[in-house]
Amino acid sequence: MEDFIYFFSFQDPNVLMVVVGISLLSISAAMVGTFTFLDKKALIGDAISHAVLPGVCLAFMLSGNKNPYWIVSGAFITGALSTYIISWVSNYTKLKEDTVIAAVLSIFFGLGIVIMTQLQQTGNAALSGLDHFIFGNAISIVRKDLLVYGILALTIILVILFFYKEFKVMVFNRSYAQSIGLPVKRLEFLFNSLMVLAVVTGIQAIGVVLMAALLITPAAAAKFWTDRLDRMLIIAVVFSLISGIVGAYISFVLPHMPTGPWVVIVLSLIAFLSFFFSVKKGVLTKWIAKRNYQRKIHSDHILKALFGAWEKDKQGLKTENIFNIFPGKNFKTQYSINKLNKKGYITENQSIIQLTESGLTEAKRIVRLHRLWELYMTEYMNIAPDHVHDSAEKLEHIITPELESKLDKNLNFPKADPHHSIIPRDPKKP
Repeated sequence: MEDFIYFFSFQDPNVLMVVVGISLLSISAAMVGTFTFLDKKALIGDAISHAVLPGVCLAFMLSGNKNPYWIVSGAFITGALSTYIISWVSNYTKLKEDTVIAAVLSIFFGLGIVIMTQLQQTGNAALSGLDHFIFGNAISIVRKDLLVYGILALTIILVILFFYKEFKVMVFNRSYAQSIGLPVKRLEFLFNSLMVLAVVTGIQAIGVVLMAALLITPAAAAKFWTDRLDRMLIIAVVFSLISGIVGAYISFVLPHMPTGPWVVIVLSLIAFLSFFFSVKKGVLTKWIAKRNYQRKIHSDHILKALFGAWEKDKQGLKTENIFNIFPGKNFKTQYSINKLNKKGYITENQSIIQLTESGLTEAKRIVRLHRLWELYMTEYMNIAPDHVHDSAEKLEHIITPELESKLDKNLNFPKADPHHSIIPRDPKKP
C-alpha cells in the first residue's frame, strides 16, 4: 500500500517523469492504433514493431551507447524500411500481403537478435540494459529519454488531431477521398510515418516485441463499445492509459519485471471484459438479449393461444392445455405465464388462464400484425396462403408501429386475412 501511495502521489520527480512518459506514449499509440485497426493494417504494425530491433542494435553499434537520438533514428530507419519493403513486394509480386508481412517480420527480427547476440559477446559494459528494448522497462526512462520520446509522442498526437478529418475519410472510403481531391498517397505516407514513429516511441517503455499490442489492442477493445470514431478514439486512449500506467506501476513495485508483458496482460484483461460485457456487442450481453427476445416470443405465442380461445368464446384455457400447445417447454411456458401474470396481461383462477383487458389489447396487436403480414405476402409477393404462416410467425414480433401503419394503408385497412380470419382492430385507434 505504501508503494501504491508513493507511486500515485507523484512526490518523486522520477515517478512523475515515468507516468508522463508512459501516458504520452499510450495516448499516441492508441490514436495511431485506432486508425491502423480500422484500416485493417494491424499486421503491419506488428511487423514494424519487430523490424525496429535491428535499427536499435545498429544505432548502438555506431554510437557506442544508448543515446536516444541514435536509437530513435536507427529504429525509425529500419521500421520505415520494413513498411516500404512490404508495400513494394505486395505491389510488384503475386505474394499475398500477410505472407510478405510474416516474412519481413521474421527476417528483420531475426537480424536484430543476431546483431544483439553479437554485441553481447563483445563484453561492452555500455550494453547493460540494451535487452530492455525487447520487452521494455518504463522505470528506466530518464529525463533525456522523456525529452525525445515525449516530443515524438506529442508530435504524433498533434498531427493526428490536425489531419483527423482527412485520415477519417481515407480510412473509411479511400475512393471518396480521391474523388474529393484529397492527396491520398501523401496522406498514406504521412500515416505510415506516424505508425513507425508510434512504435519507435514505445520501444524503451514497452519493448519492440509487445509494442504492437499497445498499438492495436486498445482499438480492438474500444470497437466493442462504440461504432463512432471519435468515441472509439477516446475509449481506446483511456484503455491504453490504464494499461500503460498499471504496467509502469508493476515495474516500479517489481524492479526485475519488464513493463511490456504487464501492459499486455492488463490490456488483454480489458479486451476480455469488453468482449463479454460491452453494452452493445458483448457476448454475454448478446446472449441475455437473445434469451429475453426468445422469452418474449414465447409469451406472445401464449397470448395468441389465449386470443384464439377468446375468439371462440371460451373462458380462457386450462394451464395443462397451454402446456400441451408447447410440448417439451414446460419450464419456459411456466416462466412466461408468471411474467404475463406480473404484467397484468392474464389472470389465473382454478387453473383457468384468461386474458385481462390489457392482455386482450396486446394479444390483438400481435394477431393483427400476424394476419396483416400474411395478407401482404399473398397480395404483394404472390405467395400461396398456406405458405405464409411461418414467415408471419417470425415477423409479427419485430414489426414496428410505423411499418404496421404502412401495411394497413397499403392493404387499404383490410378486415380479413387470406384464411378469412378477422383482423382484430384496436378500438382506441382510428
